[in-house]
Amino acid sequence: MPKRDARVDAYIAKSQEFARPILNHLRKMVHEACPEAEETLKWSFPNFLHKGILCSMAAFKNHCSFGFWKRTLVLDKKTSAGKGMGQFGRITSISDLPPEKVLIGYIKEAVRLNEEGIKVPKTKRRRQKVLAIPDSLKEALKKNKKASASFEEFSYTHKKEYVDWINEAKREETRDQRLATAIKWLAEGKSRHWKYVNC
Repeated sequence: MPKRDARVDAYIAKSQEFARPILNHLRKMVHEACPEAEETLKWSFPNFLHKGILCSMAAFKNHCSFGFWKRTLVLDKKTSAGKGMGQFGRITSISDLPPEKVLIGYIKEAVRLNEEGIKVPKTKRRRQKVLAIPDSLKEALKKNKKASASFEEFSYTHKKEYVDWINEAKREETRDQRLATAIKWLAEGKSRHWKYVNC
C-alpha cells in the first residue's frame, strides 16, 4: 500500500480547480511506478520519497509543475532544462505532461537511481557575490532580532529578493513601506515571495 500523507490531500483540495486533476494524475503515476513511495510536504509542496527524494509537484495560480530531484540523470538535457521549478514547463492540463508510459518510465528511473545510491555529480560552485545591503535595511534588522535571524538564515537569492524589492522603489514613501513590510515578513520567517508558494 502506498504511504499517503493527509497533508497532500489537503494541498490538492485547496489548489485551483484546474490543478486538482493534474496533481491527482501525477500522484497516481508516482504510486503506480513505485508502490513503496512515501508522500510528504517539503518546502510547502508535495514530495515523493523512496530511499531519498524522487520527485515533487506543486500548484500555482495559473499552472502546475512537476520535477525530479535527480533531473539531470533521469531526463535528457533538453527535457531537464525546463523553466521554473519543474522540468515539464508550465503544466495547465494533463495533456501538457508526457504520455503515461513515458512518465512512469521516468519515475522508475528515478527509483532505480535512488535504490542504487547513484548521486548527481557535483558541479563547481561559483563564487558567491557579496550582496550590497542598503543601510536602511541594515538599521531596521538591527532593531528586530527575529527579522535579523531570518534574514541571516536565508540563501543569497532570498536575501537579494528583499534587497532588490526595497531598492527598486522609486519614491521614498514606497521604500519606507516596503522596508516595514520586509521587516514584518522576515520576523515571521517569510521569504519575499511567500504568498506564491501554495498559489
